[in-house]
Amino acid sequence: MGIFETTTIRLRAWPNDLDINMHVNNGRYLTLADLGRFDWFRRVGLWEVAKQRRVYPVIGDVTAKFRRELRAFERFELRTRLVGWDDRWGFLEHRFVRAGRTFCVVAIRGVFTGPGGTMRPAEFLGELGLGLDSPPLPPWASHFHTAAEAISETLRAEERAAQG
Repeated sequence: MGIFETTTIRLRAWPNDLDINMHVNNGRYLTLADLGRFDWFRRVGLWEVAKQRRVYPVIGDVTAKFRRELRAFERFELRTRLVGWDDRWGFLEHRFVRAGRTFCVVAIRGVFTGPGGTMRPAEFLGELGLGLDSPPLPPWASHFHTAAEAISETLRAEERAAQG
């Protein structure tokens, strides 16, 4: 399977996925996205490369857009795909789809890290024998850095103030 192919897993919303409003809890979408991401890593061959290199995936940032409800026992598909990468981050998208309609999108940026530090995405993909350039990143991926760094700067300032 190629790294730009979309993987699909079929799931069902169970009662333990629900919140007080009786629809899938927003935090559960992130957990389900983990399942989709692992399935994608395994199918495209990156999981084996990660084990060989003794690195592991780490999510740096995540954002989610909730468009519709998913209720108990409803079946849906989780579609995962690689969007692209920059010098440091890889960007993946998870779409939760039911009856042809997307009801949630979870977007992540992450890295592979291990004893030798963080691997650049191009280096990691090179382990698969792929000398690819990233496709153009969509606007949301380009804006990830700005939003995430603004939050990080706020936290750093709070920590400095607390240290006195």
